[in-house]
Amino acid sequence: MKRKSNLNSLVVSALLCAIGIVIPIISPIKITMEPASFTLASHVAIFIAMFISPSTATVVAVGTAVGFLMAGFPIVVVFRAASHIVFALLGSLYLKKFPNTLKSFKSSQFFSFAIAVVHGLCEVLVVMPFYIGNSLNAGYYAKGFAVSVVLLVGGGSLVHSMIDFYIAQAVWKGVEKAIKVPKEVNVN
Repeated sequence: MKRKSNLNSLVVSALLCAIGIVIPIISPIKITMEPASFTLASHVAIFIAMFISPSTATVVAVGTAVGFLMAGFPIVVVFRAASHIVFALLGSLYLKKFPNTLKSFKSSQFFSFAIAVVHGLCEVLVVMPFYIGNSLNAGYYAKGFAVSVVLLVGGGSLVHSMIDFYIAQAVWKGVEKAIKVPKEVNVN
């Protein structure tokens, strides 16, 4: 029985990794605020993995980062994707400890905001060395550090994260009804 459960977890993680890699590659919905750009729903697979378990969240975050590297994304994008390991693991550990967090709108929104702050902060910390090392495109330097890195990367990631979290909740409710996925979190 344990072996079947492990196999199910592996398959779900692999599918979520694939979805997390494919969405940014093929999505027609990209919001560009030079020099930054955001792909709608690009974090949905990671959030769904967070709803399942800490191990699934970690595997999917690592898998998508490796996938971005293999797909030839710029190295700063790969490192930004790798930073998702932090918010995915922290968020999933919190949800494991407090599995009813997502049952009410208020606690769900607070959780989404808190995770988005961590997400944005991690992305800023990843982009900073690239900015300081003068290895980003000219658009970053034209707008300056505060606008390019803090506002667009940090603030943009915060807003983007909350939107993707909401999409993930909506998708998860449908998936949860349609198939049996081993999970540790209760989503309303």
